[in-house]
Amino acid sequence: MEGIKHIVAVASGKGGVGKSTVTANLALALAAEGLKVGLLDADIYGPSQAQMFGVPTGQRPEMAGEQVFSPIEAHGIKTMSMAYLVDVKDPMVWRGPMVAGAFQQLLNQTAWGELDVLLIDMPPGTGDIQLTLSQKVPVSGAVIVTTPQDIALLDAQKGIEMFRKVKVPVLGVVENMSTHTCSQCGHSEAVFGAGGGERIADEYQTRLLGQLPLTLSIRENADGGRPSVIAEPDGEVAASFRAIARQVFESLESAGADEGPSISFS
Repeated sequence: MEGIKHIVAVASGKGGVGKSTVTANLALALAAEGLKVGLLDADIYGPSQAQMFGVPTGQRPEMAGEQVFSPIEAHGIKTMSMAYLVDVKDPMVWRGPMVAGAFQQLLNQTAWGELDVLLIDMPPGTGDIQLTLSQKVPVSGAVIVTTPQDIALLDAQKGIEMFRKVKVPVLGVVENMSTHTCSQCGHSEAVFGAGGGERIADEYQTRLLGQLPLTLSIRENADGGRPSVIAEPDGEVAASFRAIARQVFESLESAGADEGPSISFS
């Protein structure tokens, strides 16, 4: 896409693993490294980036031309979401083709301008939007978010396999909710198991980009519209996200992954 150097899909095999929270913080971490960043909330059924970026309910994007939206800028990130176009309480009772069409409109009818990276917060699973993305968008790479739990890992593997089939490079795996440290006694425990992210990264010959803790502050900051990277910029969580961001961008630059994917049925 004109003016956008890299498009990165942030995906998960299942819901509830913290993909949207990771996407928001990754966008802010990339911006903290001096990059121009955009974020498309492609979860049409359950958009959440508007709240995470503190965009007031009811705020609508301005028009940048005929049938072209200006993205809403929040915390230095250019954002677009279905939440900006409909009442957040209204359910999107749409069939797959309508959802895929809405995704294409949000992507192609937004005046993104010059961007180093456009992150796409994918809906969970391997459905219509994922297929539309791989067929019609020049995706530079994908980041897979999972927890160490065996059930989450099974679904994450499906996500990796899907991107491999459509020739989209998997830049790495982020293991979220890796450990929990008790705020009272300081005891750390791997609530969802240990080493899962590293295992699937090794299995698919990609890298483990980072391991993020299960902490109250990450949830509170995201719900409050100021994700951890900007709410606590000197904290350990922000440092972890910046390390992940550097690895992602280094992979994009070194791979020169500017070619669009092609479908393979082998």
